[in-house]
Amino acid sequence: MATRKVVSVVGAGNVGEHVASLLAIKGFADVRIFDIPRKEGDKVFEPVKGKALDMKQMISAMDIDAKIDGFTVTPDGDGYEPIVDSDIVVITAGFPRRPGMSREDLLEANIRILSTIISKVRQYAPNAILIVVTNPVDIMTYVAVKLSGFPANRVIGMAGVLDSARFKTFIAEELRVSPKDIHAYVIGGHGDEMVPLISISNVGGIPLKDLIPKERLQEIIHRTRFGGGEIVNLMGTSAYHAPAAAVVDMVEALVTNSRRILPCSVYLDGEAGEYYGVKGFCVGVPVKLGTNGVEEIIKVPMIEEEREMWERSVESVRKSVEVAEVMLGEKSPS
Repeated sequence: MATRKVVSVVGAGNVGEHVASLLAIKGFADVRIFDIPRKEGDKVFEPVKGKALDMKQMISAMDIDAKIDGFTVTPDGDGYEPIVDSDIVVITAGFPRRPGMSREDLLEANIRILSTIISKVRQYAPNAILIVVTNPVDIMTYVAVKLSGFPANRVIGMAGVLDSARFKTFIAEELRVSPKDIHAYVIGGHGDEMVPLISISNVGGIPLKDLIPKERLQEIIHRTRFGGGEIVNLMGTSAYHAPAAAVVDMVEALVTNSRRILPCSVYLDGEAGEYYGVKGFCVGVPVKLGTNGVEEIIKVPMIEEEREMWERSVESVRKSVEVAEVMLGEKSPS
């Protein structure tokens, strides 16, 4: 019998624990979760171990065969030895968005966190595929490429799968149809300038623009772009059910070598970078995912209006990348 893949999840907050839980329920990989302890007075809690134990009992109650373990680590990077030989490392660790906080506000603090984590991944799991969830995700994926020194096909940001799911949700509600029959991509930066590709979106093969009036479609696009903020304003913290499901969708494509085409934030350069007008940073485009990570970057057609929106989105990401490059300083691997 083939050895089961190992997926390590760094960060057991809302997104991380839901990623781990869904992976355990799916049962196609062994799961390891890592997070820091929490101190209250003289008592030190190890919530990641408690969550892992709770999940073990959950899958036992569901008659599922799966292996899941939790490990406490320090902010300085001690305790990461069990990440050894992981096939996939999902990084959700970082400060979450709060009401009134932009993704860019998170940048400097989360670069520090990623620097510590990635140094340990390089040490113990140098052949792993990295999935970056930490926000602002396009910038943090670029940071991960630079800090890890990994080939670009092994560093993937989770963004477009989530944005596309939100877009499909609102379309499904509008048309009262199943999301299964909706084919819609959202590309570009994971922020207010993201680009829903209306020209190639369809429902059951019927062009979306023929089903929803343009004015109403613009309202749905606006809600999609600010979908994360809508949830933050309602809950007081970032979404986690849908982001976790989006990550698991990506992990499943990698583990099963299904070669699914999913919109992800990836490093663009060379021929694909030239097509998209991006040279040397990460932004969301459709890619083919398989065992080796990104197997192909899909050159999706865009009409003139979409190309203009795309260029604005790319420019927004580019400006943040320039800020990140200054913050990175000498942290990049030699």
